[in-house]
Amino acid sequence: MTEHKESLNFIEEFIEEDIRNGKHDGRIHTRFPPEPNGYLHIGHSKAIWVSFGLAAKYGGVTNLRFDDTNPTTEETEYVNSIKEDIAWLGYSWGEREYFTSDYFQQLYDYAVDLINKGLAFVDDSTAEEIAAQKGYPTKPGKDSPFKTRSIAENLELFEGMKNGDFEDGSRVLRVKLDMSAPNMHMRDPVIYRIKKETHHRTGDDWCIYPMYDFAHGQSDSIEKITHSLCSLEFIHHRPLYNWFIEKLEIFPSRQIEFARMNVSYMITSKRKLLKLVEEGLVDGWNDPRMPTISGLRRRGYTPSSIRDFCAATGLAKRDNVIEVELLESILRGELNKTTQRVHVVLDPVSLVITNYPEGKTEMMTAVINPEDENSPSRDIPFSGRLYIEREDFQEVDPGKKYYRMAPGKNVRLKNGYILNCTGCTKDADGKIIEIQATYYELSRSGSDTSGVKAKGTLHWVNQETAINAEVRLYDRLFTDPTPTSHEDKDFLEFFNPDSLKVVEKAYCEPYVANAKQEDKFQFIRLGYFTPDYDSTPERLIFNRTVSLKSSWKKKQK
Repeated sequence: MTEHKESLNFIEEFIEEDIRNGKHDGRIHTRFPPEPNGYLHIGHSKAIWVSFGLAAKYGGVTNLRFDDTNPTTEETEYVNSIKEDIAWLGYSWGEREYFTSDYFQQLYDYAVDLINKGLAFVDDSTAEEIAAQKGYPTKPGKDSPFKTRSIAENLELFEGMKNGDFEDGSRVLRVKLDMSAPNMHMRDPVIYRIKKETHHRTGDDWCIYPMYDFAHGQSDSIEKITHSLCSLEFIHHRPLYNWFIEKLEIFPSRQIEFARMNVSYMITSKRKLLKLVEEGLVDGWNDPRMPTISGLRRRGYTPSSIRDFCAATGLAKRDNVIEVELLESILRGELNKTTQRVHVVLDPVSLVITNYPEGKTEMMTAVINPEDENSPSRDIPFSGRLYIEREDFQEVDPGKKYYRMAPGKNVRLKNGYILNCTGCTKDADGKIIEIQATYYELSRSGSDTSGVKAKGTLHWVNQETAINAEVRLYDRLFTDPTPTSHEDKDFLEFFNPDSLKVVEKAYCEPYVANAKQEDKFQFIRLGYFTPDYDSTPERLIFNRTVSLKSSWKKKQK
């Protein structure tokens, strides 16, 4: 019998190679290093899944480190939201919570070391002059006129930068590399700049801050991270990180890049997401239409559906766009097995059963989740006065393939009786305000002995016991699958004005009256829903998580 060998992705192959070679004594230590300048989005979920998941697989640990080197854009609010999102996804960093700002002194000392080795210099050039000096990928750059400063002068000026002696933007610290290097990141990059702004953790202790490329790799090294897993955009930064490791003679973290997760109809630029928030196009970072993890959570997505999505899409070495329909399909598969079924009518019209005993109310029994063989049941009040969906009635029968309600047609009420429609009543404007039908007394669901056939099944709510709820119907935030890929158009041109429709007064069966934040429901025939954060027993609000099946492509056609 041939032993089955698990197929490894390319990162696992690197890790297992290092373990075989005894590198770092077989220790596996990863990190997830978000910048606290916005909320995490769907793309970050892949990075979290990779770093935490692979470390756990090989008996290692993962640090959570906030790369907080830009006081202009970073806030404690973002730090807290990031921690909440990671924990919600099901991952733990234990006591290993760090900040790059913890290492500001160490990073400063590293910079001084580079100056002492003749490898860094203080540059008085403006940002525009530095950009011009760098040239183009096809054209070599030229050295700064300040590159020949002595070590002593550079040390003095750099200390003056730290002490606040100079204005913002007046001086930077750069490393001495090669201005003709094919890799633009190796053309004397800036590693420190003056920024006299209050930091969310260190206050006004520092007025110079390390650039990301200098802080990121060295922080990995300080924490003795064995495998620095990051997105493909950093592949051209790796030679610089390795240069720092060599020249500073510090712990050699191994950087491995993988393709970031791009999902159709979603954007993963924090700057663009912030623009949506600031322009009031969405109701904050956790708006259920947003591709942020907090937005997906509010909408009703589950941690397991997002983790399963990451696993299903795997790891790639090339950037691609994954269809959002895959994520929705995975979510539907889970919710179908776990959600509570309830009757809710969004666009009600009155239905009167003319031969049902006046004043009578009986309880219909329904299984809460038919996918669960151990599911309990619930009671649903039924009477001769109900609400059904307006679209479930046609005054003129469209024909054989129409299975809803029309005069002369039989239709079954889910968990109720079979009805025969007899007519309708209109108001002065011709709008249908009531539908009439008769019921077959022996056709009750679960004990039907009537022999009557009905092809269609409709959901309904009892008028007398119906409770009101606001229902929010969410759709794609954009009308284009890749709204940021058009060089000649702003991504906001593809904003979907119909991405939110609010039903202010839907009618629900009494079972949902005490719906809790964590509850998940299937509104029969309508989709999967969850209570919104603002929902209370006095004012129920439900968000549609996802429809029962995708209708987007059909609508687009």
